[in-house]
Amino acid sequence: MDRKTIAIAAILGATGIMLGAFGAHGLKKLIEPEQIATFDTGVKYQIYHALFLLFVGTTSMLTQKAKKTILTLTTVGVFFFSGSIYFLSCNSLFSFDFKTIGFITPVGGLLLICAWVVLFLQIMKQKQ
Repeated sequence: MDRKTIAIAAILGATGIMLGAFGAHGLKKLIEPEQIATFDTGVKYQIYHALFLLFVGTTSMLTQKAKKTILTLTTVGVFFFSGSIYFLSCNSLFSFDFKTIGFITPVGGLLLICAWVVLFLQIMKQKQ
């Protein structure tokens, strides 16, 4: 589980950096500055959660069950939250209206919050 968690952290981190560079350079002439700022929000949250998973994968403070739960919540959460933000911020570039799937953004955010709550609860369960 730890190896898988660290591997997903690495993938999220690498793609986050690629998307950040694309947003900063490739999208400048294609979308408005406000949309680029929105795109950047998705990148930031993806990178934050890549680092979060890196911690989860390397700590001995969590059970394997908790790690699996956090990995699932975080992976789906980043996909929903950041992924939807990427498409929504670039909506003008596509023929499909991504506003129709905009409802998954807060669902992704809620999943990310749940991952952090699982971490908190697991830490609080431990004996000092």
